[in-house]
Amino acid sequence: MACITQADVSDHFSKKLEDVRSKLFIQALGDLYATEVELKQAHKDAIKSIKDTCSKKCKDDEIMFEKIQAYKDEMQQKRLPAKEREAEIAETLSEIQDKEKQKEAMIRNIQKLTEEQARKKQLMIAQNKANKDKMKNLNKAKQVFQERLGLEIRKLHGEKLQFVFRNISHKDPDSVYTFLLRIDEEGSYEVISCDPPLECMSHLEHRLKQTNNFSAFLANVRKEFSALTKS
Repeated sequence: MACITQADVSDHFSKKLEDVRSKLFIQALGDLYATEVELKQAHKDAIKSIKDTCSKKCKDDEIMFEKIQAYKDEMQQKRLPAKEREAEIAETLSEIQDKEKQKEAMIRNIQKLTEEQARKKQLMIAQNKANKDKMKNLNKAKQVFQERLGLEIRKLHGEKLQFVFRNISHKDPDSVYTFLLRIDEEGSYEVISCDPPLECMSHLEHRLKQTNNFSAFLANVRKEFSALTKS
């Protein structure tokens, strides 16, 4: 039987971690592309809605002006008494004022919609940047632990990552210590589970959100797992 050397184990884990990093990177690029497509479609829909609304308003105004002109022509033909003409003119002017108010309200709504689209665009850009930073931190953490050959990262269903530590216990190097992590909608790290449980995990998670130093977080988790074997 061939002898398995430390170098063989190192190569195996190095290739495994490199595969994980590549998959995460490709997935991140896909997410960024999907977000960009969604943003473009939302912008296109908003512009179409604005154009349709403006077009309808222009048609309504044309109809109103045609009615006013028809009214003037009819007044000239019938030569209605002055009081009756004044009453109908006042009613027509009132309708024109109502239309102007509706037009101003529509313009305000369009401006509000445009500002909302701009705000969403900036939010998506900031979120994409945050996700890129998270991927960068994960890659750095992988490089830090690659030499130790004590960490495996698994991609699970539901956009979750499982971190598997080995070589924790000197008595049983193959014993597995794990925790489950996800990045929520706001781009924040969230520890879902930990096996075996760590009393200080909530504190470590809080520190991670404050510092965004994922390498230090992994180092501290490994340290706490190691402490369990000595207690």
